Parts: sequence; C-alpha cells; structure tokens
Amino acid sequence: MASTQQLEDLTTQVRRDILRMVHKVNSGHPGGSLGCAEFLVTLYNQIMDRKEGFDMDGLGEDLFFLSNGHISPVYYSVLARAGYFPVEELNTFRLIDSRLQGHPTTHEGLPGVRIASGSLGQGLSVALGAAEAKKLNGCKHLIYSLHGDGELQEGQNWEAIMYASAKKVDNIIATVDLNGQQIDGATDDVLPMGSLKAKFEAFGWSVLTIEEGNNIDAILKGMDQAKLLTGNGKPVCVLLKTVMGNGVDFMMHTHEWHGKAPNDDQLAEGLSQNAETLGDY
Repeated sequence: MASTQQLEDLTTQVRRDILRMVHKVNSGHPGGSLGCAEFLVTLYNQIMDRKEGFDMDGLGEDLFFLSNGHISPVYYSVLARAGYFPVEELNTFRLIDSRLQGHPTTHEGLPGVRIASGSLGQGLSVALGAAEAKKLNGCKHLIYSLHGDGELQEGQNWEAIMYASAKKVDNIIATVDLNGQQIDGATDDVLPMGSLKAKFEAFGWSVLTIEEGNNIDAILKGMDQAKLLTGNGKPVCVLLKTVMGNGVDFMMHTHEWHGKAPNDDQLAEGLSQNAETLGDY
C-alpha cells in the first residue's frame, strides 16, 4: 500500500510526463490531464483492486473506463507507471503507428485500455455494460469511470444515468471531473449545467462530493466513502472538484490550456515547478 508521499511523488512525475509528451509533438490536452493526475494516480495505485497482467475479460478485478479520452496523456502516463507497458513507450505519444494515439484506441492492443474513447458522452454507457457483466459473472468487483463536466452536456449521458438507476446498477462509481472548464470557455458560459448533484440525485443516484479533488488524502477519504455506498441498489456518482492545469501555475484556472501544447520556454518553466522524482522516460 502506497503512502501519501509516494502517491504525491508519482503525481509529480506524471505531471512531468504529461508536459513532455504534449510538448514533443506540439499536440494534446495538458489542462484536463494535469487536473486529473492526483485522482488517476490514487485510483490505480491505491483505490482499485487490480490483478497482475492485463486481459480484456477483467474477471477478478476492478475495472476503469475513461470517457473523456482527450486526457490521454495522464491516462498513458499512469498506466505506464503502473506497469501496464514500458514507460519508454511514452516517447511515441501521437506518432504514426504508435499505440498511444491522441485518444485511446483498442485496435493496437495497448494494455490497460478497454475502450476507444474521446467521442464524448459514450463512456458511461460502456461502463454500465461492464458493471452488468460483472453481476452476470458473479464478480463482486467494482467498475470505475471518469467523465468531464462539459461532457455531461452530451445527451447520451442522461439516458445512461436514467438506465443505471432504473436497473439498480449499484456496482459502479462514476466520477465527474468538475473543473468548470471546457474547450471553448467556462462550462457556465458555454452551457450551464446547474447543480449536477441535484440532477444525479433526481435521476436516482447516490452522490458524494470531493471538494479538494487535487488533494490525495481527500481523494482517498472520498473514494472510501463512495465504496461504502455501493451495493445498496443505487449507482454512485462522485463529483470531483479539480483545477484544470493543476501543478503548473500558468496553466491553472483557465480553459486556454485545454488543448494547447507548451513551447520550449513554457515546458522548462512547467518542469521547474515539478522536480523529477522517479526518472523521466
């Protein structure tokens, strides 16, 4: 079991990976990736019950589905640092014939990736199917998923949200990255969502909010509470309040770094704010 300090050190290294990957190809999505670094590091290294190796049936372990697939840099870094594939492969991010495309894909068989994602709004439907398969297989493990707050403007989400409660899919924890930003600006300016807590509750979900979504101890506490809510006849939603671009001061609190790569000077500045902890690839 990793200590909080070990998780923080790994998060710092993941931030370095994100910056270097996006800078190298001058393409990618650093803002949301940085904002979700603490959560995904903690999920894979402390929260989920994972087995050795990787297979697509996923029996005997918790499973994770990334719906907002544009934050692939953080996903790839966390998977590599968790041992799913060599860390050195991060060098191939977004290159032709790479297994690490801009949005995760499955046709190249990258270990850890279970669905192609990035066409926003679809991930929850897939995660619910996996959750029901767990029940049919008599597997007691949980399904985790991650979604953007702006992504919830997609209507398919609400069909899935309605279905989950109607069918009592109570072995899923769907987390929403609540950073208030999307590609064109603040979510409240693009299309206000109102109270997501009230909406999910109205659709029959149990809802828990993690106010400090970039604090590892808060994430651990909140997700432990979320686990306790499973198995009670209701799906579980976690509203994770994060800061877009967290850990790199000039990228924080703005949509401008949703999909923009840092230049050489900006890379150097971002890396200087995140001292190497485990070794760059």
